[in-house]
Amino acid sequence: MPVIIGMDPHKRSATIEIIDSNAKILATGRYGTDTGGYDEMFTAARRFPQRVWAIEGCNGVGRHVAHRLIADGETVIDVPAKLSAQVRVFATGNGRKTDPVDAHSVALAALRLPNLRRVQADPELVALGLLVDRRDELGRARTELLNRIHRLLLELIPGGAKRFLSAMQARALAEALEPGDAAAAVRLRLVTELIDDLEVVDRKPKPRTKNSNNW
Repeated sequence: MPVIIGMDPHKRSATIEIIDSNAKILATGRYGTDTGGYDEMFTAARRFPQRVWAIEGCNGVGRHVAHRLIADGETVIDVPAKLSAQVRVFATGNGRKTDPVDAHSVALAALRLPNLRRVQADPELVALGLLVDRRDELGRARTELLNRIHRLLLELIPGGAKRFLSAMQARALAEALEPGDAAAAVRLRLVTELIDDLEVVDRKPKPRTKNSNNW
């Protein structure tokens, strides 16, 4: 049997544990997900010619590293987070999470349940996922800007501004204000700069998706 490389992935790091068919731990490690860290992790895995990568959350935070491994010709299976959590409880007697414990639980889950889904890197699905992620990022950036504008306007206008505020409405409110002291003047300048940023975000074209007939 090939060894199983269980992985607990994060955006900037990945913790792995390599086990054999008897669940004996052969190697462990924590690596960055930048190019250098990925190369180090891949070099450590090459010690075992027959290997399968088991990654928690290949549709979520583990997707980026899973697709890199597939592009390098590796076999990757997806371990659902709920499954690895159940294995963690049985393996440790509690649900306490640490990166090494999670990597161990993922590896054990893949060993005990050999019919888990193998990850396929469909280029169209990958592209669609990138577009969806970008749209989510723009949405979060806009929400953060609006929240900061609201906080400052609350200190400049009694009662603040209405909840749903466009960039044009926010600018109209800001232009009508007369700061009474140095602190109010700085707040007003910051509001104006944030409104400028909000207008930039609103001008960015929305990422096109297949369902919008612009694929």
